[in-house]
Amino acid sequence: MNAIDEHVSLIALQEAPEEWSNDFMPKTFDEYLGQVELKKKLAIYTQAAKMRNEPLDHLLLFGPPGLGKTTLSQIMAQVMEVQIKICSGPMMERTGDLVAILSSLEPRDILFIDEIHRMPIAVEEVLYSAMEHFRVDVIVGQGAGAKSINLPINPFTLIGATTKSGAISAPLRSRFGIFERLDFYLDEELAQIVMQSATFLGITLSQESALKIGACARGTPRIAKKILRRVRDIAQVTNENSADTALVDRALQFLGIDAEGLTTIDHLMLQKIITCFNGGPVGLETLASMIAEDKDTIEQVYEPYLMRKGYLEKTSRGRQIPHSKLPMLKARYVGQGFIV
Repeated sequence: MNAIDEHVSLIALQEAPEEWSNDFMPKTFDEYLGQVELKKKLAIYTQAAKMRNEPLDHLLLFGPPGLGKTTLSQIMAQVMEVQIKICSGPMMERTGDLVAILSSLEPRDILFIDEIHRMPIAVEEVLYSAMEHFRVDVIVGQGAGAKSINLPINPFTLIGATTKSGAISAPLRSRFGIFERLDFYLDEELAQIVMQSATFLGITLSQESALKIGACARGTPRIAKKILRRVRDIAQVTNENSADTALVDRALQFLGIDAEGLTTIDHLMLQKIITCFNGGPVGLETLASMIAEDKDTIEQVYEPYLMRKGYLEKTSRGRQIPHSKLPMLKARYVGQGFIV
């Protein structure tokens, strides 16, 4: 099977919603792999709240996208035997939307708000009294005849998820009783997740193949699962019942991902910094113009991983290649095209 020239964008791997409704979803903390220390904490918090027959304290989960914040919230609802309602901060444009959701909650239910830092300030202010006193103020009528009604709601738990904890306002942040951060996964943990998902998808996968997928998934389970589904596609089209390392290699080449998880755009960024600026520094806007990519996308999607891998660093003068990596990258990119 030949590799195609067009490569799947990393943004699609990171930001697109789950493609299949039959994707494996853990139902218990034991089924949820990784985040060991965080699971221990959440298991204690949820069990204690269940024993007291009280709602769990309001919880803020923060960390990069695709690490399992929503899944953990659903597991907590399962453990506490309550319902969970999931919504997104940017979608709640009016205060009435939030009041309607809060009024529909049963005692001890969980309200999960994804990207809570993007919630409009007027809607956010409704949460203040709801979180502290389990009451909301509703304005009835207009003009001089308008009245404010204090509406009681059932005690509930708010779980806020965000990729930018610093963007949350101080008043909202102070009302959360629990703050927990999700870290990137190790390659071995991602390999376990890949094996777990492969069993659910009905594809035979060796441990070596799973580790290869895990190693190039940028520390993110969501990316690992998406790569696995593409591996399954290639296995089905080529009538192969199992995915060995050769097939995984073909799938990664098809997706434009190398063994370290670097994509075509990652390589293009590094190549431009090396060949055009002798390793840097170079300004973000200049780099964005040279590779025809949005600067916010570079800053939020590509740069963090390159910095974690030690291929890029930020300085007051711009982006540059660390001196320790410069000889190796020059040998890779100078005088030749880059190969993924």
